[in-house]
Amino acid sequence: MKDLTTFTLSVIQELEDEGRFGTAHVYRSMLRAFQRYWESQHPKTEIRMRKVFDVATIQKFERHLLERMLKLNTMSTYLRMLRAVYNRALLAGLTGYVPGLFKHVYTGIDKTVKRALPLEIIKQLKELDLSLNPRLELARDMFLFSFYTRGMSFIDMAQLTPSNLHGSTLIYRRQKTSQQLHIKWEPAMQEIVAKYKTDDSPYLLPIAKGEGAIFWRQYKNAYSRITKQLKKIGEMIGLSVPLTTYVARHSWASIAKSKNVPVSTISEALGHDSEKTTQIYLSSLDTSVVDNANN
Repeated sequence: MKDLTTFTLSVIQELEDEGRFGTAHVYRSMLRAFQRYWESQHPKTEIRMRKVFDVATIQKFERHLLERMLKLNTMSTYLRMLRAVYNRALLAGLTGYVPGLFKHVYTGIDKTVKRALPLEIIKQLKELDLSLNPRLELARDMFLFSFYTRGMSFIDMAQLTPSNLHGSTLIYRRQKTSQQLHIKWEPAMQEIVAKYKTDDSPYLLPIAKGEGAIFWRQYKNAYSRITKQLKKIGEMIGLSVPLTTYVARHSWASIAKSKNVPVSTISEALGHDSEKTTQIYLSSLDTSVVDNANN
């Protein structure tokens, strides 16, 4: 197994067998991007790992991604996934060690564009009467649930079951970092769960119902639908940035910061591996705060 496609597909299968469908999806996206690059350079030739894991090839792949005008964070994700495949292949003895292979390409995390909403807008979203459009109402409610739960990610929301509730505490393990988080169960959270409760689903929220690959397919479809509806809601109330599920997470962090919650506490609440990631979130706060202080 010396070609990149076969080996990466085996990694993807292993991840899916472990139920890590989100990670598998990112690996698959990286593979498709690399296949497109390789086909443009070496039409109808096998992607041999000894040719892929070469400093010049990695740098050319980065330039290819830049030419496609991908966002820096997307490009970085693909390069980090390719590096992860390289490390796995290295451990399996399928390729040789190449010093500084990814040293000269971008694998960092770019500062996120400001996408946090002030508390007044969150309240406006909550008070919107969307009862005549159930799809918009569901999208709004999922956004609010994420905000109420300290910016819980959509994939973690989708997997919540009654077993995650322990008295007055919601306990779940964040899929991205495996960190276990404890959140006080508030009435506003219960209202949303009760509003969408059905007997034919094992989950707390109406995002997906199945298991394994079926769950992942339903999840992706629901994510796509809700993302489109949130964009419509954002346009309805005249937001300058697209309304997405990520906005709920950034909004919670920035509002917590504005209320003088320590960065270390915000970092722990978000389930970040380090405060550095939290600082990236907070660096996108409205610069008017600084402008007013300067004035």
